[in-house]
Amino acid sequence: MPVRPDTRTFIPGVLDARPRDTIVRHPAVAGAFYAGTKDALLRQIEACYRHPFGPGRMPVLKDGPRQIKGLVVPHAGYMYSGPVAAHSYGALAADGWPEHVVVLGPNHHGIGAPVALCPEDHATPLGIVRYDAGVGERIVGGVVESDADAHREEHSIEVQLPFLQHLRADVSFVPVALSFQEWDVAREVGEAVAKALKGLDAVVIASSDFTHVGANYGQMPPRGESVAQFARRQDEKALAPIRRLDPEGLQDAVHENEITMCGYGPVTAMLVAAKKLGAKDVEFLKYANSAEIVSDRSLAVGYGALVVR
Repeated sequence: MPVRPDTRTFIPGVLDARPRDTIVRHPAVAGAFYAGTKDALLRQIEACYRHPFGPGRMPVLKDGPRQIKGLVVPHAGYMYSGPVAAHSYGALAADGWPEHVVVLGPNHHGIGAPVALCPEDHATPLGIVRYDAGVGERIVGGVVESDADAHREEHSIEVQLPFLQHLRADVSFVPVALSFQEWDVAREVGEAVAKALKGLDAVVIASSDFTHVGANYGQMPPRGESVAQFARRQDEKALAPIRRLDPEGLQDAVHENEITMCGYGPVTAMLVAAKKLGAKDVEFLKYANSAEIVSDRSLAVGYGALVVR
């Protein structure tokens, strides 16, 4: 089996212009969750916007009004969740480009620190996304540790980057992965992000899928209910507190209803941060699940797109 190159070292191709001592995270899921070459990836992203479950139009990056403070975006393979993700990024394009971006995602593998910031530039087939050290250094502390190893194999943050790069080539951001997602931890993360971003033009992106149902996920729908129907019914219970800007209510809904939402901690933290940064309302953009998008009756994963202003 071929060994993937050390993600901290110089990488040929897209990184040829980088200094050879620059620390760069190599993509973990290029060629799997999304296309592995620049041209194919651009075509794939454009297809997400034009997809029947997508916005139906290409995004246009505008100058303002810059009201969006948070996004909820899914993170599965683009053939599954990309059309729903396109709704969030289309809304961001129409709202104007933020000066700072923080992306919060779950740590599916449990590797590294429980709450880990990655202080490295990230490579994708579209180029380099720079680490925003000025903001990142203000977030680290308390429960948030600086630990690049926690991000090596994680896809939840990585899959957001090509969508951002499609809107603008020059992108910088701060990535934070959470393997601990309970209320006290997520609240502290949100407070740290809000404190770091106070007075800045910024967006906090929460990367999360919603319900996972089917034999592969260890959860089956009740008899007589399809996986798609069950996912929608469960996810309405999670979407309701998000729409109310109620981060603690989201935590309660997930636990009380056993909702298999993989990124409830990042969404909780984003809502906490957005409220502290002045957010007043949430706009629901789109919901669909994989069973509806690819017509698979055996399993379903829910995807939601929302903006917080």
